[in-house]
Amino acid sequence: MNINILNTEVQEFIAANLKSDITKLILKGSPFENVSIQEIAEQIESKKRCEKKLPTWFSAENIYYPNKLNIEQTSSEITANYKANLLSGNNLVDITGGFGVDCYYFSQKVNQVTHCEINQKLSKIVIHNNKRFNIKNITNYIGNGLDYIKNSTQKFDWIYADPSRRNDAKGKVFLLEDCLPNIPNNLKQLFDKSDHILIKVSPILDITSAINELNFVKEIHVIAIENEVKELLFLLEKNYTQQVDIKTFNINKKGNQQFNFSLNDEGLSFYSEPKKYLFEPNAAILKAGAFNQISVQLELNKLHQHSHLYTSEKLIDFPGRKFEIKHIISYDKKQLKKLIPSKKANITTRNFPETVAQIRKKTGLKEGGNQFLFFTTDFHQKHIVLICNKV
Repeated sequence: MNINILNTEVQEFIAANLKSDITKLILKGSPFENVSIQEIAEQIESKKRCEKKLPTWFSAENIYYPNKLNIEQTSSEITANYKANLLSGNNLVDITGGFGVDCYYFSQKVNQVTHCEINQKLSKIVIHNNKRFNIKNITNYIGNGLDYIKNSTQKFDWIYADPSRRNDAKGKVFLLEDCLPNIPNNLKQLFDKSDHILIKVSPILDITSAINELNFVKEIHVIAIENEVKELLFLLEKNYTQQVDIKTFNINKKGNQQFNFSLNDEGLSFYSEPKKYLFEPNAAILKAGAFNQISVQLELNKLHQHSHLYTSEKLIDFPGRKFEIKHIISYDKKQLKKLIPSKKANITTRNFPETVAQIRKKTGLKEGGNQFLFFTTDFHQKHIVLICNKV
């Protein structure tokens, strides 16, 4: 950590060059004796990534930024705030502290927070930034968070962990034991020091596999921002053996969408041909696997077991996209040309043998326009096209 980066003239230079071409800037070299151009470039690149993800940090003065990888791996302010609202109490320890965004928000809900970070440079950066924010209820431990837990004589209200996936873990589906720290292998040790554990994991983690690896799972939260799943949260409570509740939350500029259900209470869907309206669940619901519960709770019919599209004669408040069906046709290029004279349409495929790219190549339909086409399979196993207007 080069403290000279915090000099006024350096900070002004960084702010003035946020939109500059980094390559050209590096070629010019550093105008400062005690700060290299590589250090300046790192500050610029990292700060730029914070503008939307971490606006509190971006807008504050004299913030020191780590490398851009640390910024990419940290929670956004939106998701950190969501997590903080799940808990309260006297003390919490974050065993994988990172850039400290989660701890910043935890400190607003918990009396005393401990930030553990094995990377000494990153820990010092967090200490500096917390002073800039005048945060006085976060203490920092430089070292392995599991060692801190092991050596502590304290009982904590909460333990938080954000394990990172090991570089040698391959494939899209992976296990918690593929992450560092290995939470499943250390659960007993963690529960010796706290009755409540909150674990954040990558959105590509398989939920069922994670449940099988963990003990006492009470709640699972699937968090999406603008229909993109960002985090999976596993809330564990010591000796909890009842129903696992799954809570989905899609944070949207037009209004947040929430849908909750219990893991073993999926119910049965009813199937029908497309009716007046079509409903497509948001990404958080699809990730959570609430395929039948959407049908049961909202009294919607499903088009097909594997299509995950729903229909009704009524327009309802729905956690996802809503459409009015104008035409239902078989997959026929001639019919599509007649019904889409503009040759522009927004295409989605659900349980269909061809990709969007293949369909566009065959039909000549370009991206855009006001019409939405759903290429799918109905419960009669027929391939159909639903021509819709967005509601």
